[in-house]
Amino acid sequence: MVRVFVYGTLLVGEANHGVAAPYLLSVRPGRVRGRLYDVGAYPALVLDEAAGEVEGEWFEVTPEGLRAMDDLEEYRGPGQKNAYERVWVRDAREERSGWVYVWLDSRGYPEIPAGSWREWVGRGR
Repeated sequence: MVRVFVYGTLLVGEANHGVAAPYLLSVRPGRVRGRLYDVGAYPALVLDEAAGEVEGEWFEVTPEGLRAMDDLEEYRGPGQKNAYERVWVRDAREERSGWVYVWLDSRGYPEIPAGSWREWVGRGR
């Protein structure tokens, strides 16, 4: 079992949830400290302990599920040219930790102020 925090299109009911769904063992709500950025069709997370909370879900998946998500997020491994980095993170409110896909900076994209992809998309941006 592998735990992964998701915050965008992998969330239950969102566009890319089908990538993780066949490997999903459990889902729990969660939050991490950071900032979300609107990249267009998907968000990016930049971790920041001094920032607000980003809303998401903790997935428990099989190792195959992690590989499927790595492919979606274009994560090739440490030291490789990755679209996202995969790093270890702790939940902002509960004793839970796991992997998350992040950017190291905003790359100039606009911040999603409430820290919720679902709320942002639901409001029509």
